Amino acid sequence: MDPDRNILLVGCGNMGSALLRGWLAQGIGARQLHVIDGQDGVIEQTRSLGVEASSSLAADIAQPDVIVFAVKPQQLDTLVPQFADLAARGAVVLSVAAGKPIAAYERLLGGAPMIVRAMPNTPAAIRRGITALVANSAVGSEQKVLCERLLSAVGDVVWLDDESLMDAVTAISGSGPAYVFLLIETLAAAAQREGLTADLASKLALATVAGAGAYAAQSPIEPGRLREQVTSPGGTTQAALEVLMGEGGLETLVRKAVRAAAARSRELG
Repeated sequence: MDPDRNILLVGCGNMGSALLRGWLAQGIGARQLHVIDGQDGVIEQTRSLGVEASSSLAADIAQPDVIVFAVKPQQLDTLVPQFADLAARGAVVLSVAAGKPIAAYERLLGGAPMIVRAMPNTPAAIRRGITALVANSAVGSEQKVLCERLLSAVGDVVWLDDESLMDAVTAISGSGPAYVFLLIETLAAAAQREGLTADLASKLALATVAGAGAYAAQSPIEPGRLREQVTSPGGTTQAALEVLMGEGGLETLVRKAVRAAAARSRELG
């Protein structure tokens, strides 16, 4: 990262703090960063990392190259207009707040601001996330590179050409970790019903899901083929898959779940 680049992070909750830690680990200098957050505890913790922090936007703040909004969506309508002057002077706005479309930021900031909308997910906390980005027409290649560098600090990055696809991304990768957590829960509960202790059931379920995911991520073989390799004809796995892949099974449920999440994302937007 160019040492002359200045990054202003607005909101340092779960996602904001994950980004901040990722940037510092990536080698971005603490003096390039400034955090705005209304919680005293967050400000103290941020300053302990050597990063400047304040509770509100000061008039003498250094002009940022990028303003990252990592706050709750309901805070944006009152918060974003406060940064209109900084955006007008050339700062690109990078939002990781869920649900707010680019048009809303353009309306709140006025003029012709550079806006990049991002959809990260919770594994960003351990730098294993994936983030989808989409930009408005005002954003140039230099700003795209900067935004991609900032989000790549917490995982993989993909770009979208069409903002309407963000609803599907939200339903898959944004909400998706919750589906996986539910799978771990239900596997553990089923294991207990088969006689395993709660601790052993939880350990087996968690390790199996985590290990299978890591294996699939590292394997050059597509997941369907991996599934076939594990499934011996007439064996235990086949017996289970006949239930999961039967009428009204897992494929149907996941398709309905993703459709519901995408529809809700469109409503919220």
